[in-house]
Amino acid sequence: MKKMHGTAFQTDVWNQIKKIPKGETMSYKDIAIAIGKPKASRAVANACGKNPNPIIVPCHRVIASDGSIGGYTGSGGIKTKRQLLKKEGVLI
Repeated sequence: MKKMHGTAFQTDVWNQIKKIPKGETMSYKDIAIAIGKPKASRAVANACGKNPNPIIVPCHRVIASDGSIGGYTGSGGIKTKRQLLKKEGVLI
């Protein structure tokens, strides 16, 4: 496992993402609101993209506000994100 080195903002995002239960999702905006930065949805998405531990910090559980899958920088990209969510019972 890679060390979790990031900015204070990234660390806040990653810690919030760790709280998302298996089989559930939150939007980038939901995460931004939860960490007290309601206008930082895009920055949350960027923090997800910098996630050094994509399974430990399950950024695949973070989706776009419109219900679409959003991006995924982990190995395999969006295809892997969709598979991980499906494995957890989330269909998008």
